[in-house]
Amino acid sequence: MSDPAGETKLELKQASKEVKESENVAEKYSAMTVSKNSEMNMGELSSAFSAVPTHKPVKKQIQFVEDKQEFSRFPTKAGRRSLSRSISQSSTDSYSSAASYTDSSDDETSPRDKTQVNSKGSTDFCVKNIKQAEFGRREVEIAEQDMTALISLRKRAQSEKPLAGAKIVGCTHITAQTAVLIETLVALGAQCRWTACNIYSTQNEVAAALSEAGVAVFAWKGESEDDFWWCIDRCVNTEGWQPNMILDDGGDLTHWMYKKYPNVFKKIRGIVEESVTGVHRLYQLSKAGKLCVPAMNVNDSVTKQKFDNLYCCRESILDGLKRTTDVMFGGKQVVVCGYGEVGKGCAAALKALGAIVYVTEIDPICGLQACMDGFRVVKLNEVIRQVDVIITCTGNKNVVTRDQLDRMKNGSIVCNMGHSNTEIDVASLRTPELTWERVRSQVDHVIWPDGKRVILLAEGRLLNLSCSTVPTFVLSITATTQALALIELYNAPEGRYKQDVYLLPKKMDEYVASLHLATFEAHLTELTDEQAKYLGLNKNGPFKPNYYRY
Repeated sequence: MSDPAGETKLELKQASKEVKESENVAEKYSAMTVSKNSEMNMGELSSAFSAVPTHKPVKKQIQFVEDKQEFSRFPTKAGRRSLSRSISQSSTDSYSSAASYTDSSDDETSPRDKTQVNSKGSTDFCVKNIKQAEFGRREVEIAEQDMTALISLRKRAQSEKPLAGAKIVGCTHITAQTAVLIETLVALGAQCRWTACNIYSTQNEVAAALSEAGVAVFAWKGESEDDFWWCIDRCVNTEGWQPNMILDDGGDLTHWMYKKYPNVFKKIRGIVEESVTGVHRLYQLSKAGKLCVPAMNVNDSVTKQKFDNLYCCRESILDGLKRTTDVMFGGKQVVVCGYGEVGKGCAAALKALGAIVYVTEIDPICGLQACMDGFRVVKLNEVIRQVDVIITCTGNKNVVTRDQLDRMKNGSIVCNMGHSNTEIDVASLRTPELTWERVRSQVDHVIWPDGKRVILLAEGRLLNLSCSTVPTFVLSITATTQALALIELYNAPEGRYKQDVYLLPKKMDEYVASLHLATFEAHLTELTDEQAKYLGLNKNGPFKPNYYRY
């Protein structure tokens, strides 16, 4: 008679032996796999790291001042190289920023020190590497697929050439989406010269593609402060070419021309400005009686405010934060400074991910809106010691001060979604007692003497365009608005626009929106004659008065 207990022990012993043998085989195989993969990955990483160029310093946003000396100083080549190495030696040309192509060369030479020629024999441009043009062209073609409304406008107006004779000098972000706008302006008859409004947002391959196509572009990713102003000057000051229209984003180009080339500025037929900062500067000039040309405030048009500022930022804030920090937002305490359209978009996105969101505001109406949307409105000093993330969205200066940065807890993240780089007092952090450690592209750890670290993104510049990308479709809305504003100002009969700042006509706002509805196969209801008469409206619009708030 067999012993069940003995048989069970024997079976367990045999099973244990088989498991050990399996583990040994698995370990041996795993070790071989890891070894092979390690060799492969190290090779890939080595190649990838060798492709990363050095980081260059930033430009500071300048204010309206009477001192003209700031416009006349250009350092020597040696001085530029010294300046470019003074802040950081890390990448500004990484795939993680604006999904931009990473040049495989180790060339650290400033584009200003190189002579490049496009296939047409022209040297009237200055970009990182003209050889990237083919790659940039593919980027532009991809963007065109989601900018059907702007392409539709191009096709409708191309035969009429409404911008024939227009010489447009532009200062905007240079991305694939902007390239579609620039090439639309050219197709409508304009000559264009272009530079970047942000030293981190330029896609080098797109700048190369535009230069190859014949547009004079002066921009590259990671410019120094001095490079930035040099590029603007090269766009404006060129022999045999005088601009008569300005397309600006931030007001730097307008300010430069107003201060350094007043005679050229007086001959401008119109300015189109799309940012809070730039519009604020225009209103300052107008109030002082110094604005000698008509200007169009695109920033406050409905199609810009409600789509670019709100919907674009609602998506791109998360993209920028995730790419740079990999942070989990559920349960995190976040402060959104400013509850305009940008702040509303940021706060809604973070709330949806489970973050505890506070809002700071100066405006009681925006503050009440934040309360009704379920956010607690506080002063920054009330929560500064406990919050995990601060996002500025005001367009103001010194919204986050050094004193407040000193009181933030270890590991806190600070970033800016407003246009200007003045919202966070970054300059106050460049002191001997603080250490800056670049941990990845556009991500700095600022380390205090006690070991506390604050994570600063894009050195206080615009997060989404510096560290990630923005949705192409929503940029189509803004670009179409800009194109129509340029056409309107350039073709307006004398006397329609005086030397002041104007909003885009309501009819144009509605036209821009209608062009984009086809993407969603949307069908608008039409008023009957009786309904139109009852409301006192034209059946074809405009459908709302200028004072209507959407």
